[in-house]
Amino acid sequence: MSECTHDCSTCSADCSSKSNANDLKCKPNRFSKIKKVIGVVSGKGGVGKSSVTSMLAVLMQRRGYKVAVLDADITGPSIPKAFGIKEKATADEEFLFPVITKTGIEVMSINLLLEDESSPVVWRGPVLAGAVKQFFEEVSWNEVDYMFVDMPPGTGDVPLTVFQSLPIDGIVVVTTPQDLVTMVVDKAVKMAQLMKIKVLALVENMSYFVCPSCNEKHYIFGKSKIESEAKRLNVEAYSSLPIDPALARVEDNGLIELFEGDYLQTVVQAIEKL
Repeated sequence: MSECTHDCSTCSADCSSKSNANDLKCKPNRFSKIKKVIGVVSGKGGVGKSSVTSMLAVLMQRRGYKVAVLDADITGPSIPKAFGIKEKATADEEFLFPVITKTGIEVMSINLLLEDESSPVVWRGPVLAGAVKQFFEEVSWNEVDYMFVDMPPGTGDVPLTVFQSLPIDGIVVVTTPQDLVTMVVDKAVKMAQLMKIKVLALVENMSYFVCPSCNEKHYIFGKSKIESEAKRLNVEAYSSLPIDPALARVEDNGLIELFEGDYLQTVVQAIEKL
């Protein structure tokens, strides 16, 4: 057993010292009111986590909720591109201000603060985690019903600190059909359980392709396992996303708010039940 460092924000142990764990959570500033915080996570990168985050935000906005997206993937920010955001975030002496998308979604990302969005962010873990906490505490969010946090991939120091620092109400885990990725999902789910955070839903991205000629589903990466995985992990809600060129086009062109499809309806319903 590792020696206690007395820094509960970077520890996954469930000990008596953490009885006041809520005291460690970041709190919004006096101008912000954030009701629910939903993390979108993956055990590895490249599975479409940012796409799912963007789509969930759009769907909740369409249902009449006030929505925000906090891009916590500091070294690989994708949210501004999906929404077609070109302008930079502004600030005064006290706060940063989020950029508002065409349909009214509030967004904060490191790319909205960099002069050149292609500049790499070469920071160590504690600095990355600190930036995420600043985005939550020092951005002047308006009244937000649902904030979606596009989490950094993996189960390392930064995701751990984010889990323990932000008041996460539940997470959505994103995966793809391959066996290796399925194994990685177990790690993400077990990490959430260690943090005592509810897993709301699983999303299997790139699950199938619908042939435009025969209109049949083809499982390019193998037959979908999302239903059996959800049952095995005791997660009630799950959804499958197809390989859809139309969806890829709207995201690549910064028009994710125009996407069509009801692929994530069960996930949205699970989030609404919170």
